[in-house]
Amino acid sequence: MSTGLAKPKKLKLTDYEVFQTLGTGSFGRVKLARNKQTNKYVALKSLKKAEIIRLKQVDHVINENTILGNLQHPFVVTFEGFCQDPRYLYLVLEFVSGGELFTYLRSIGRLDTQHAAFYGAQVASIFEYLHSKNIIYRDLKPENLLIADDGYLKLTDFGFAKVVEGRTYTLCGTPEYLAPEILLNKGHGKAVDWWTLGILIYEMNAGIDPFSDEDPMAIYQKILKGKVKFPKSFDKNAKSLVKHLLVADLSKRYGNLKNGAADVKNHRWFGNLDWNLLTQKKLPVPYKPVVKAPNDTSNFSSYPESDTQSPALKPADDPFLEW
Repeated sequence: MSTGLAKPKKLKLTDYEVFQTLGTGSFGRVKLARNKQTNKYVALKSLKKAEIIRLKQVDHVINENTILGNLQHPFVVTFEGFCQDPRYLYLVLEFVSGGELFTYLRSIGRLDTQHAAFYGAQVASIFEYLHSKNIIYRDLKPENLLIADDGYLKLTDFGFAKVVEGRTYTLCGTPEYLAPEILLNKGHGKAVDWWTLGILIYEMNAGIDPFSDEDPMAIYQKILKGKVKFPKSFDKNAKSLVKHLLVADLSKRYGNLKNGAADVKNHRWFGNLDWNLLTQKKLPVPYKPVVKAPNDTSNFSSYPESDTQSPALKPADDPFLEW
């Protein structure tokens, strides 16, 4: 690959016992599984090869997992490797038992501002790390942040991640989180991630995203207008940082200035946060999910198990056999 990243490790599907579904996505589902040799529980993400080929996403999927396999950060989900059969590509990921930040946020409405700052700081730390490797993430949202049993976050789903030296032009992301430069198709870079952090900080503090609407086109119009209304209860320091992040002018957006991530990390909303203790996971956590056992899935939604199988590919038609 042109990115110069190492290939992920090939694993054996027969080494895993597969259990219930933890989540579903466009190409398949994520299930709990156990490594029979080590007894360790993992998340097994199955991707339908026929669907990936039909939607011309082969390079995309290989790219996503090559990037993830080359990352090591305390707040990024670990990727152990992949295995495959004629129907599916299976990605073996760390099982993060506390469920999605999305589910937790919906259950309590909104976070107090210190709690939101604790999570926001972890995302800032992740973006600083990814950007140092010229990787942009492009898909921040509460559904892609999992809460580990120790109360710290793990970022997952690198489907839109890309190694970019300058600018890229693909339209991707979640409507409410799209930066204006993506909508205007001007070419975008690392600055889009800092915009999405602004949206997340707003959503954690307010319980709703700033450009909310039922209609995606109306959301896009609101994003381009750039008018952000803050509830009265919104913390003034959080408001200041959000205003510095949700700036359409890239020459003024925090995270994209000459000091890079330092402008975000040194903002007064994070107060006297010790960033080293944060990455060492030595700070007290505001919330610890209840996890009763290594295979406890009670923090995830229940999904009906699907019996529909994807068609098997002939070896000649299978682009992943060489991977």
